[in-house]
Amino acid sequence: MKRQRWGTRFAFVLAAIGSAAGLGNAWRFPYKAYENGGGAFFIPYFIALFIVGIPLLIAEFAIGQGFQSSAPKSMAKISKKFEFAGWWAVLSAAIITFYYSVIMGWIFNYLLFSLNVSWGNNTGDFFVSFLNRSSGPENVGGIVLPIAIGLALSWLWVYFILRKGTSSVGKTVAWTVPLPTILLVILGIRGMTLEGSASGLEYLFSPNFSQLTSATTWVEAVGQIFFSLSLGFGIMIAYGSYNTKKSDINNNSMIVAFGNSATSFLAAIAVFSILGYMANIQGVQVPDVVNGGIGLAFITYPQAISLLPGGVIVQAIFGLLFFVMLLTLGIDSVFSLVEAVESAFSDKFLITKKKFLITFITIGFLLGLFFSTQGGIFWLDIFDHFVGTYSLLVVGILETIIFGWYVGADNIREYVNSVSEIKIGKWFEYALKYVIPILLIFVFVRGVIEEFKTPYEGYEPWALITGVSIVLLSFVVGIVFTILKPKDKKDYTKKELLTNLESEE
Repeated sequence: MKRQRWGTRFAFVLAAIGSAAGLGNAWRFPYKAYENGGGAFFIPYFIALFIVGIPLLIAEFAIGQGFQSSAPKSMAKISKKFEFAGWWAVLSAAIITFYYSVIMGWIFNYLLFSLNVSWGNNTGDFFVSFLNRSSGPENVGGIVLPIAIGLALSWLWVYFILRKGTSSVGKTVAWTVPLPTILLVILGIRGMTLEGSASGLEYLFSPNFSQLTSATTWVEAVGQIFFSLSLGFGIMIAYGSYNTKKSDINNNSMIVAFGNSATSFLAAIAVFSILGYMANIQGVQVPDVVNGGIGLAFITYPQAISLLPGGVIVQAIFGLLFFVMLLTLGIDSVFSLVEAVESAFSDKFLITKKKFLITFITIGFLLGLFFSTQGGIFWLDIFDHFVGTYSLLVVGILETIIFGWYVGADNIREYVNSVSEIKIGKWFEYALKYVIPILLIFVFVRGVIEEFKTPYEGYEPWALITGVSIVLLSFVVGIVFTILKPKDKKDYTKKELLTNLESEE
C-alpha cells in the first residue's frame, strides 16, 4: 500500500502540535505549576523540555520518518524482538481513546449547558447530577443517555476527520489547532481585566525556590513534559512516517515542543486570572478555589463563569468559548491516537482505512458505553491512572533503550542533522542513552512505591488490580500481534536506519 503523505509541512506541524496540546494542557499544567513552586516550577519544566522532551520527540520523528512505518513496523525493522513495544504503545493509545472520547461526550453536553448557564452556582452538585454518579466503581449502574449521545457525536466526528487520511486531517487541524489558542487568548485577556485576577496570577508565577530542593517538583516536571508531548503512544512515529525521508526533523520537533508549551502557558494564564477573580468575589484566598484535572474543567471554571459580571448572556458566551476550546483541544488528541492505531494495523495487515475506521469506531463506541455508565467516571479515573501513566512510561523507557542503544543515538543524530537546518550536538546522544531512561525509570519506580504506600484515590484493591490487569492485557495482546504474520513479509524485515534512507521513498 502506498504511504499517505502530508499535503504540506505546515499541516504536519499543526497536526503534531494538536496531538501534543490536549486537555492536559488546560487542566493539568496550570495546577502542577501552582502546586510545585509557581514560577520556580518553570526552571525544571524547561530543563526537562530540553533534556527529555525535545530529544525523545526528535527520536520518534526520526524513527517514523526514517523507516516510513508505524510504531510496531518501525520496531520490527529495528529487530523483530522489539515489535511488541510498538504494539504496546498503540494498544495503550487505543484503550485511552475508549475513555477520552467519553470526556469529549461530556464537553458536548456542557456546550449545550453553556447556552443558559445550566450549572448555576452549585457546579459540583450539577456535575455529579449530570453524570448520575453512583457510589463507587463497584456500582456500575446504567448508561447515562446524554453522555452516550455525546460519545456517539465524538466518534462520528473522528470518522469524518480521518476518512480521507492526511488530506482531511490537514484541513481539520488548519482550524482546530489555531482556534483554541485564539480562545485561550480571549479568555486570558478577559480574565486579566477582572478585579482580583492579579492575585491569581501572582500565585501562579511567584517563585517558591524552596520547591526546587524537592524531588517531587523535578519528577512532576519530567512527567508533565513526557505526557504532554504525546510521547510513547506511537503517534509521533506514525505522523513522522507520513513525511518524506528528507523532511526537516530538528526544526519541526522544536516548533512542536514550543507550540505545546505555549498552549500550556496560555491556559495557565486564562485559568489563574479567573480563579483570582473568583477568590476575590467569594472573599477567600486563591488556594481555596484552586482545583486540577476534571474538577477544574467541569466544576471550578464553570463556577467562575457563573460569577462573571454582565448577566447570563455574557456568562453563556464565555461558557461557550471555554468548552469550544476544550472540544478542539480534545478532538485533535483523540483522532491522533486513532491514527497511530490505524497506521499500525494498516502496515501489518494491509487493512483499508475505511474498514479499519468503521470497525475501530464501532468497538470504541461500544466500549465507551462502559465509561458512560453511572460508575463510569470511577473506571475512567482508574484506567487513566494505570494505562495513561504506567504503560506509557514503560514504553518510553523501552524506546530510549531501543533507539539509543540498538539503533544508535549516534546514527539517529547523523540522520536528523543530515536533513535538518539546525544541527544538534553530542548532548543528544547522552540524553537519549543515559539521561532520559534514568529519569523515566525514576518516575516509574517512584510512582510504584507511592501505589504501595497509599492506594490511589482510596479505591479498593480489586479495582486497582483491574487497572493493573488492563496494562498487562495490552502487553499480552501486543505479544500476540507480534507473533502474527504480516501480510507483506518482504517489507516487514530488519533494516538499518542509515542504509534504509538510500532506498526509494
